[in-house]
Amino acid sequence: METMEQKYAKLGEILKSMEQIVVAFSGGVDSAFLLKAALEFMGPDQVLAITADSETYPVREKEEAIALAKELGAQHVVIHTSELDIPGYAENPTNRCYFCKNSLFDHLIPIAKERGYNHVVFGAIADDLGEHRPGLQAAHEQGVRAPLLEAGITKAEIRHMSRQAGLRTWDKPSFACLSSRIPYGEAITAQKLSMIDQAEDFLIQLGFRQVRVRQHDNLARIEVPASDLAQVLAVAETVHAKLKEIGYAYVTMDLKGYRSGSLNEVLSPEQQAVHAETAR
Repeated sequence: METMEQKYAKLGEILKSMEQIVVAFSGGVDSAFLLKAALEFMGPDQVLAITADSETYPVREKEEAIALAKELGAQHVVIHTSELDIPGYAENPTNRCYFCKNSLFDHLIPIAKERGYNHVVFGAIADDLGEHRPGLQAAHEQGVRAPLLEAGITKAEIRHMSRQAGLRTWDKPSFACLSSRIPYGEAITAQKLSMIDQAEDFLIQLGFRQVRVRQHDNLARIEVPASDLAQVLAVAETVHAKLKEIGYAYVTMDLKGYRSGSLNEVLSPEQQAVHAETAR
């Protein structure tokens, strides 16, 4: 079994072999680590970070990505995209992420070619294999590389090495686009995305770091880690009043607590298997 040091060295070889790259940079744990590694192994002149700003991307995340890229000394560009303009996306099928990533790469690849960069890379990791990750299919079809995945690096290893490297994202809560809060088959609209963003931002301001507000029509289902359930109940009236103000008719809490991709739980085993095989 390879050690973290061996995997990191392998990552370096993969990156250096690509010579010049565009990094799809969200500012999350994985893309931040990938960007820092690319800068270290390749040098800042060979790396361009690009952040896509859209309806599904909270303003707080964009601002953090901009600040982080500056801290790392990376060349950084913010482009504007709209997932809601992608045919088929707003209908919210189970492979919604395929449409999103495909569109993202449609934007990044021409920029890379125009500016003379050889490859586009993104922050998929070893943990993503075998999960419901239609975005991996889009990357495979478009020739977009995933160096962290290729090096076999896991989320736990990324957090550990990020902490060693002094990256402040080492313990950043996991994040997924706002559309992931809406059950498959329910239409995605700008209004729903705005409501979710406002609700989550409010909870974050209250001090809850890992939070999801899943929207079921006019009902908000709050997910926080099980250890935080009591704290949310302690401010239940405040939370209820604010989310009603935002536009929710009902506000509930998920007693099982936060877990990544909870809306995938409604997929049949057959659907899960198909998407896992596609991701590979």
